[in-house]
Amino acid sequence: MWEPRRSKNRHNLMYIKKPSPQQTSHPNHRRANHWQALIILLVSLALAGCHLPQATPTDQVDPAQRLTEVAGILNPDSPGTPTPLSLPTAGVSGVTPPPSPLEHMDGYLVYTIQQGDTLPALAGRFGVTEDQFLIGGMITGMGLLPIGMQIQLADALQNVLPFPNPILPDSEVIYGPSVNGFDAAAYIIEAGGFLAGYAENARGEMMTGPEIVQRVAIETSTNPRLLLAFLEYRSGWVLGHPPNASNNRYPIGYNAVDSGLYNELMISARLLAQGFYGWRDGSQVEVSFRDGKRGRLSPGLNAGSTALMNLFAALHEQRAWEGQLYGEVSFLDFYQAMFGDFWSRAATVEPYLRATDRQPELVLPFAPGESWSLTAGPHITWQTGTPRGALDFAPITGEPSCAVSFRWVTASAPGLVVRAERGVVALDLDGDGDEGTGWVLVYMHIAEKDRAWAGTWIERDAPIGHPSCEGGRATGTHVHLARKFNGEWLGVGEPFPFVISGWRAYAGAARYEGFLQKGEAIVTSRPNGAAGSTIIRED
Repeated sequence: MWEPRRSKNRHNLMYIKKPSPQQTSHPNHRRANHWQALIILLVSLALAGCHLPQATPTDQVDPAQRLTEVAGILNPDSPGTPTPLSLPTAGVSGVTPPPSPLEHMDGYLVYTIQQGDTLPALAGRFGVTEDQFLIGGMITGMGLLPIGMQIQLADALQNVLPFPNPILPDSEVIYGPSVNGFDAAAYIIEAGGFLAGYAENARGEMMTGPEIVQRVAIETSTNPRLLLAFLEYRSGWVLGHPPNASNNRYPIGYNAVDSGLYNELMISARLLAQGFYGWRDGSQVEVSFRDGKRGRLSPGLNAGSTALMNLFAALHEQRAWEGQLYGEVSFLDFYQAMFGDFWSRAATVEPYLRATDRQPELVLPFAPGESWSLTAGPHITWQTGTPRGALDFAPITGEPSCAVSFRWVTASAPGLVVRAERGVVALDLDGDGDEGTGWVLVYMHIAEKDRAWAGTWIERDAPIGHPSCEGGRATGTHVHLARKFNGEWLGVGEPFPFVISGWRAYAGAARYEGFLQKGEAIVTSRPNGAAGSTIIRED
């Protein structure tokens, strides 16, 4: 997408648009004769809010030897020679360069729209206001921009990290179309490494290694291939049997207060989400390295790349971070050795977000005529880092706090129940049985009693289950409702506004604050169900 031209200050880059995608060089395109040593560091993560103490690095692994071992396990006929990556056939993140490029103007940068781009997000990434754009095409509304369209933005950034090219497709980060039936548990068992026989007590439940990986992937909507490759890169647990693995409480190396594989993978999913969704909406344009120093990211990157950059920045200081992602032997080489050419895989499913996509019609998740309260406005859809896309509704019944209500949560649209466990019901609206494709509604805090079964097709307004406090943290009986589209969690605003029974959701200044509006009527969120939060479904 972008070609760096160095100035006297190595961190002050000017970006010029390359003339064709065939000339684009991705840093992860390595050749077998480039395999040289890198150090896999298992270091502590000093991340605010996670209570992660400093720690001494664990035993280091010879990366060249480890990669040769991995290649030998996966390709015994040709060990140590992973297939070189090919250039993406459809561009990066669904980009198709337009036939007539804009004429470059002094003081501006030419940018080609990628999937998921919006005007506010681009303003945040480029550090400009929206009136500093020159648009090369017609734009209507405030939704997704047309992929491949070119715009020019004021050249305002200074001291950008000198890594402008995308390194990982968006689809490789989320549990979306590229997962395509990949069975993480089967892969782990067939690999026969330490992880296949591992088990731990996580959140009061005994789970095996394969169960942990699959649960973290599906619940956080994180690509299981990426989780497995990262775990193998850091620990060797997936394909091998490292010495003292059974005594290692921190296989990835965060050394958080809560130990174990489940918590380590949850932290990884959180860091990926912060980078991915923060880039999507333009709110996170920097990475914070382990030593507390920060680096401004190139505006020509994509969400998948920034997710990976954020993950590795949390574990490394900048110099080591550069080696891990841009060294002669990088994590990307390792990932490709395990799971093949991810750019080619992405070309079969991207773009999966288009300017023409729209939310299907939804209705409030309870019966017409009932009175419920909007107890929480827009807040995180799942874990920290996911967008503010969830709404909480509580039945007004006078029942004790956290009682399993006699009221029913009902389907907001017809669909197939693809998951019903631990307080969650996931409703797949396209009915293909794949939670990573199409529109999916996720209901949380649904009591086990009378809950709809997985595999059941239900029509709109059919009962899903009773609201409760089951599954996750809750201070009172309610249902948490969120949306996913092709594996991505969605916020309540643009480009996919959350509209339900004609009410449109708006986020307030802080999490859990916000309101619903329908015409001149407004319902404001109140955690205690106070006046002004009552909503009655009329249709």
